[in-house]
Parts: sequence; structure tokens; C-alpha cells
Amino acid sequence: MGQNLVIVESPAKAKTIGKYLGKNFVVEASMGHVRDLPKSSLGVEVEDNYTPKYITIRGKGELLDKLRKRAKKSDKIFLATDPDREGEAISWHLAKVLKIDEDKKCRIVFNEITKNAIKAAIKKPRKVDLNLVDAQQARRVLDRLVGYKISPILWRKVKWGLSAGRVQSVALKIICDREKDINAFKPEEYWSIECLLSKDKKTKPFLVKLFAKNSKKILIQNKEEADKIISELENESFVVNKIKKSTKNKNPLPPFTTSTLQQDAYKRLNFSTKRTMSVAQALYEGIEIKGHGTVGLITYMRTDSIRISEEAQGIAKEFITSNYGEQYIPDKPHVFKSKKNIQDAHEAIRPSHIEITPDEIKGSVKDEQYKLYSLIWNRFMASQMASCVMDTITLDIKNGIYLFKASGSAIKFDGFMKIYNYTLDEENNDIKIPILSENDILNKNGIDGKQHFTQPPAKFSEASLVKTLEENGIGRPSTYAPIISTLLGRKYIEREKKTLSPTELGNIVNNIVSEYFKQIVDVEFTAGMEDKLDNIEEGKINWNSVVDEFYKPLETSIDIAEKEVAKITIEDEVTDIKCDKCGKFMVIKHGRFGDFLACPGYPECKNTKAIVEELDVKCPKCGGKVLARKSRKGKKFFGCSNYPDCDFVSWFEPTNEKCEKCGSYYVKKYNKTKGDYLECSNAECKNKKYKDQ
Repeated sequence: MGQNLVIVESPAKAKTIGKYLGKNFVVEASMGHVRDLPKSSLGVEVEDNYTPKYITIRGKGELLDKLRKRAKKSDKIFLATDPDREGEAISWHLAKVLKIDEDKKCRIVFNEITKNAIKAAIKKPRKVDLNLVDAQQARRVLDRLVGYKISPILWRKVKWGLSAGRVQSVALKIICDREKDINAFKPEEYWSIECLLSKDKKTKPFLVKLFAKNSKKILIQNKEEADKIISELENESFVVNKIKKSTKNKNPLPPFTTSTLQQDAYKRLNFSTKRTMSVAQALYEGIEIKGHGTVGLITYMRTDSIRISEEAQGIAKEFITSNYGEQYIPDKPHVFKSKKNIQDAHEAIRPSHIEITPDEIKGSVKDEQYKLYSLIWNRFMASQMASCVMDTITLDIKNGIYLFKASGSAIKFDGFMKIYNYTLDEENNDIKIPILSENDILNKNGIDGKQHFTQPPAKFSEASLVKTLEENGIGRPSTYAPIISTLLGRKYIEREKKTLSPTELGNIVNNIVSEYFKQIVDVEFTAGMEDKLDNIEEGKINWNSVVDEFYKPLETSIDIAEKEVAKITIEDEVTDIKCDKCGKFMVIKHGRFGDFLACPGYPECKNTKAIVEELDVKCPKCGGKVLARKSRKGKKFFGCSNYPDCDFVSWFEPTNEKCEKCGSYYVKKYNKTKGDYLECSNAECKNKKYKDQ
């Protein structure tokens, strides 16, 4: 038997697949794309039906020569790039470079890198799917037209090097609009009334909340109203009016899609979307596991489907029965409802080898890989387990014309929650309600009126932004992480305490794009374009016509913007820092390498300065000033102004406050549940101090 060549995208994937195929197969990596549009020009022949002009990516020449030589020696060539549009396009480009006929069955796809999946794929090669290629090509051309046509307008008006992306611009507008809503928000006062009640002196008090007055839901707007109600409550008894006991099933969540994996990894593991996808890629492509060799641990991680194969369901059922018992198997497999407009080309994200538990890989992989695999394994297994059964109790308690409510719950059967626990925000399982009967008169242990203010919309986190993009049909599983990374990389948005906010530069770019290119930032238009790309993939419409329909109105907008944008005046932000040379107040300018201070007297005065944030804190080492700086990767850190004479540096903001235990300085930290707090900088002490202490 002759030699067969298999081409994948990465060396890790090549190593894993090579182990399964044996000596008659040579597996090589293309290292991603081998051809693309040129960076130095538009690369799209607009007048020639938007024909893209692809060139070999710089640095790939030697690799392609190697692949050509391998191909000539091979009886068969299999293109095994990722099973999505991007992977299909890479296979198409490879076929062009290697001069493989379009009708040749050379393309193989698999959803998981396992021996069975690879062997099955080798037996069923198909032709490169030109509809998939066209969908990717349409996206690439659309994005190039937007980027290369609009970006120069931003360069001339704002600063060199800016860009406007077709999908990133919508995401930026969503973030900017949220910030406007937050800034425009006016809080309104309201009050709540809570009471601590008990059955008798022996039982522990439980909390009830005022719900209604005269059978109508109550809204208390100020302290006067609250005090009046409290005084009326003091004069009446609290009587149990109604007790409702029930049992309810809490069903497991479906296995992960790309979006839900990114959201859960962000919330539970504090992983950025980019980090999640990087770690998931490694788990998919294969990792050396003690006792197993190189193993692909999860299925393909770019998917919007929650579908699971019958084979995987069967294996999961056997594992659950053996390890947890038959009572943990549902009577019928759970049916999870998919969202509209999903591709469903792949299964949900699940472990490729269910029998390889997280504990089994712990000593063989990096900590971040173990954590993400655990999340995926537990979520999938939970989705195949019986529902959690909960005993619930709801109390209606009357006090004259006022109605109070309390509710509590307790787990009767843990079901899927044996391995994967989740709690909805509105659930309250902490209230322990004693055994009561209707018409019981309860003891009053305290009545408390609490002032509240309505809260503005929350800033986006990476998780909530991904959720919003998905709900609005913006982007696809493969694009969520790159969208956020691009916005952060171009400094259109910034991340602080896990929230995303637009920078001044981001607001300027958004204002210009929103004014002159409304369709680019229109959510419905962008979502509609995603649907058209799906239709191209399904062979329903021609890709060139989709691009033409998009570009014609864009071209008109560009012509208008070219003329009008020159008239826009962007005022420089004036600071209170005086120019050392001429005494004028310096302004903030946006340069290629970030913001800086410049004298407004330019060109007569060319004085510039770096922007430095000075803290009202003394350096713990030398007593100098502490400055907030940014690392090369843009991460904020704190250092002494006397550097290099003083080498004080800290990732956390130092304070002048001293630890009561050891005398070291405190640093500011943040906790999701308790908010801002102080922690001792001494690694051996780490004494914590919260606001309420």
C-alpha cells in the first residue's frame, strides 16, 4: 500500500491523528491559512464581480513547498481541516495550491479526534463543499470592503491605524449605547419592609417581605411612607394565612455551545473568551495523558448546537448507572430546545472519551486545561442525569391589610446536582421555615424598613456581551472571542474589574461610524447579513449578489462621508497640566502608540508628555510618589516614580493604610460577592479588611 497524506491545521492535531492512522499515513500541519487577501491593497476586484485576489501568506512559501513534495509522493491526499466554514476555506485553498481537482473526493471531517471518528472519516471522503467556501469568502470580502474603505476616513479624522470592522462596529455600538444609558440614568428611591418572625421563642426566626396592601402589589417611594406602614404593622398581629407545599423538578442545563461555554468559564473560572477558546482548542486537538497517550479530550468547540449523538448518550447512560446508580438516569433522555437560526452542523461541546474523568487527567495537563475540561465534562454528564427534586414551601402571612410572603426550598433528591450545581439568581434556598399551620400567630422579632435606589443598566462583562451578541444574531460561535479581543486590542473599549467600557477613542469612532454608516452598526441589518451567509452555505443564494447588495449602499455612504467628515471638529480634552515651556494647559492627543499630552500651541510649541496617573499614596519602599502605569500588554500596574532608583512594583493598587496584624501596607482588591476590600501585601499574612469592618 502506498503513502497517504493527511493535512490538518495544527501540529498538535497532526500528532494526535497520526497516532490513530499508522505508518501508511503522513500527517502534516498547514499552520492555519496558507492564502489570504493582500494586506497592502484592497485585494478585491469590485468591478469584476468582487473577485478576491488571493496571495500566499508571507512566510508560508517553504511550508507549501514541503506540502507539494509530500503530495507528489502520495497516492491519496486527505484535507482534514476544521469542520466549519473557515476550515472548509483552508481546505479549498490547499486544494488550489496542490492542484487537486474540484471533483476529487479529498475532504474529510470529524467532530471529535478519536480513533473511531478518524477511521470513519477516512472511509468517507467527500468533495470540498463550495457552498461553505463561498459563505466564508463572502464574509472575508465583506469584512475587507468595510475595513479598507472606512478605515482611511478614521485615519484622516482621528488617528492613524484605526479600523472599522463590519461586526466589531455593531458590538462597539452596543457597548457605547449601554454606557450612554448608564450615564443618563436617574436613580429613583424606593423602600422595602422586612420582618423577622418566629413560631415561638425556641425556633429560629425567619425573614418575610412585604408584598401587597389590600391585595395590590405595594410600591413604597420614601421614608415617610415606610415609617407609616411600620407603625401600622406594630399594632397588628402576624397571622399565617396560607401555606403552599409542593415538589418541583429542577432540570439540568443543556451541554455547552461555544457561547454558553464562554459565559460559564467567565463566571466560574474567570477566563476571558479568548483564553477559553485557546484552552478548548488544545483540549480538542489532543494532549498527552498518562496511561492514554495523546488524546483529543473534547468535541469541536465552535458550535451553536445542543444536539448529542445517540452513541454518546448511550455511553453516558452506562457511566452514570455504574458510577452513581440507576436512580440518576432520567426516565427519558432530556430534550433541550435549540435556539432559532442555529447551524446544527456539529454536536454540542462534550467529552470525546466519557470514561476519562477530570480527576484522571489532573496530573497530566495544565491547571487551566483541567478546570475547563472539568466544566465541560460535568456539564455534559449532568445534562444526561435525572432532574433534581426539591421540596418547596410558600407562605402568605397577613398583618391587617398587609400581605407578606416567604419561600424556602430543600433538596429532596440531588439528581444532576450531584456533579453540577447551578442556582438561579431569583432562587432563595437559605430561608429555613419552621413547621407551621394556617392561622398560627407569629412572634414579631423586628421590623426593618430599607432604603433602595433603582439601579442603572449593568456594564457589560465579556459573558453578558457574548450573550447579547448571540441573542441578537450578531456573529457566530467562531467570532465572539475575536470581536472582544479586537475591540480591546484597538483600545476602543477597556476592561476594569471584569466590566467593559468604551474609551474616549471608542466613543469617537462609534459616533463617526454611526453617523455616516448606519447600516454597519444596525443590529437587525447585521443579523440579517448573518442569515444571508447561512443561505449561501446552504446553496440558496449566490455569494457575489449578497456582497453587491451590501456594497452598493456602502459605496454611497463612503462618498458622503469623504466630504462631510472633514467638516467634523473633534475637540481635544483640555487638562489642568500646564506646559513646561509656554504655560498653556496641555491637551490629550491620540497617537499611534496610545494617548499622550501635547501643547495646544503646536507648531510654535512642540512640547509633549506621557500621561501618568499619580496616586495619593506614598511608595512603601522609599516614600516617593506611586504612579499607575500599563505593561506592554496593556495591563495596569503600580510603580514608584523614583524608578530605577526604587524598584517598588505591584499589580494591585497600594494604599497608605497599614495592616493591624503585621504592619505591612494594604492593597485594594475586589471580590464578586463582597465588592471592594483591602488585603495585606505581606504574602505570609494576607489579612483581609472589608468595608463593613
